[in-house]
Amino acid sequence: MMILRRSCKQVSALLVAREDRSLSTVEQVALRFHLAACSACPVFERQILTMRNAMGRWRNYSDTPDDRP
Repeated sequence: MMILRRSCKQVSALLVAREDRSLSTVEQVALRFHLAACSACPVFERQILTMRNAMGRWRNYSDTPDDRP
């Protein structure tokens, strides 16, 4: 069971890493266990998801309906 125990610092690193790569099964399970027991890390997870959504919208944003000069 110790292999699934993660600190908040380790979980925050996993949450950031999840943006760039697929997590292993052990990492995913450890993340779920920690998020179920911690009150702070789910807030950080929502912040990361909010930033990802905002960046996606920003990339697709255009001031004008037609980007041609």
